Amino acid sequence: MKVIIVGGVAGGATAAARIRRLDETAEILVFERSGYVSYANCGLPYYIGGIIRDRKELTLQTPESFRARFNVDVRVHHEVTAIHPQNQTVTVRDLESGRVFEETYDRLLLSPGARPVVPELPGRELDGIFSLRTVEDTFRIREYVDQHRPSSAVLVGGGYIGLEMAENLTELGIAVTVVQRPRQVMSPLDYDMACQVHSLLRRHGVSLRLGSSVTGFASSGGKLQVLLRDEEPVSGDMVLLAVGVAPDTDLARNAGLRLGLKGSIAVNERMETSQPGIYAVGDAVEVTHSVTGQKALISLAGPANRQGRIAADNICGGHSVYPGSQGSSVLRLFEMTIATTGINEKAAQAAGLDYDRVLLSSASHARYYPGARNMTIKVLFEKASGRILGAQILGGDGADKRIDVLATAIRAGMTADDLTELDLAYAPPYSSAKDPVNMAGYVIQNVLTGKVRQFHWDQVDTLPRDGSVTLLDVRTPREFEAGHMDGFINIPLDSLRERLGEIPLDKPVYVTCQVGLRSYIACRILSQHGYDCQSLSGGYGFWAAVTQERCVSQAAPFPCGMEKS
Repeated sequence: MKVIIVGGVAGGATAAARIRRLDETAEILVFERSGYVSYANCGLPYYIGGIIRDRKELTLQTPESFRARFNVDVRVHHEVTAIHPQNQTVTVRDLESGRVFEETYDRLLLSPGARPVVPELPGRELDGIFSLRTVEDTFRIREYVDQHRPSSAVLVGGGYIGLEMAENLTELGIAVTVVQRPRQVMSPLDYDMACQVHSLLRRHGVSLRLGSSVTGFASSGGKLQVLLRDEEPVSGDMVLLAVGVAPDTDLARNAGLRLGLKGSIAVNERMETSQPGIYAVGDAVEVTHSVTGQKALISLAGPANRQGRIAADNICGGHSVYPGSQGSSVLRLFEMTIATTGINEKAAQAAGLDYDRVLLSSASHARYYPGARNMTIKVLFEKASGRILGAQILGGDGADKRIDVLATAIRAGMTADDLTELDLAYAPPYSSAKDPVNMAGYVIQNVLTGKVRQFHWDQVDTLPRDGSVTLLDVRTPREFEAGHMDGFINIPLDSLRERLGEIPLDKPVYVTCQVGLRSYIACRILSQHGYDCQSLSGGYGFWAAVTQERCVSQAAPFPCGMEKS
């Protein structure tokens, strides 16, 4: 059997190694148009920032090591320019010599990945404007930084690559501005969670231009100008375009393979394309989202590796299936860990799911043990069943651990009840006796069973201030004096029972505290005394973080709706 693999990195390289382990006699050829067949894609920004110092550390396998260990013929700087399914051949161009030739195959695996979206805008060809996708791109950017010593940079795009580059360039002492057309960075996050990331970036000196559309580029006074629609341009010594990626599927399209979402390659659960004998994996393929069952594009290394293994099994006569992706990801940004899994609110709404969400602030480990840091955890769940749909976590140590537990729970179809029953490891340096994942289950249980009714940060401004409801803040007087929401009165939780007479029994009560725990306790007290009570999910702290960020972007002097004494 002769197998040709188009493209290396995660999917193609994994498939090549797996095929060899399953079939010692197969002839395996890998054609890779770049100079590197297997490299640490996610490590590229850290080489530019100097955290990874040796460029050799970026290379996981070379053509020589692949040949030695797996007896795989890897040809870099070779581009497959056409597929001829009827003849089972491909046309290949040697990019160094210019020679064009054809190769036959018995099985063909496409792993072309995705290409950076490079807007066709005026001035795009100017020196000092880069995109980052390959090792060669990385070396060009690093060389430019070393030679020109830029003092400022403009990053167009606020996704994974854009934010990793923002951190690394900032650590090099370069003033960074991030320009983003959406009004938030990190699209897997909901807006309310992204607001904390905005605040973090600004604390580290990163300027944000959110909701801004780039119309072109120019050069003026030795600086690059990023031109914006209806706004003043942003200038910098260098520009990085990180506006996203698109499936690289020209080969598949020209070969007549069936395409899917946004021009991606359509495959079945065995990673087979519409053409017999041709498989496809990685960032170029359409997948099924394991939470919604809808088609999706998920460009992550983990899914690409798994797909490469599954395709290899089936190429070698097996029957492996890919159950879908749920988009679990994690990013370190300065001192914050940003972690997501499953779907966010926008995706839940698009899928027509009847969902709700909870917010909680939990310590990374026992509070009495030194070094505990709070994590903000947001969990989406299905109202009818309690099934966990998605989670987002912002924090420090331990955030990655909790997102992995929640990712496993989502994959297993677990409900809130199941989260409460998880038997998770505990010791003071690592967790609490009630792990944050257990706590998320308890909070959802309370909502589903009616033990507490909740309202959310985006409903605060809609609450009447005409006396028809009671707005109650149960924090301490000192906390209340430091800042509170308009119209709320202060009765500390510990004196609530003695002061019930100050709260009219015939009016709904909306309660807040700092993070949501004390307001929950207050609502349990009030509801058992006959009050109609709701608790603010996430508390004043979360509301203030979101509204403050919203007002910063509007140049307001302090958080909207906040009163200061």
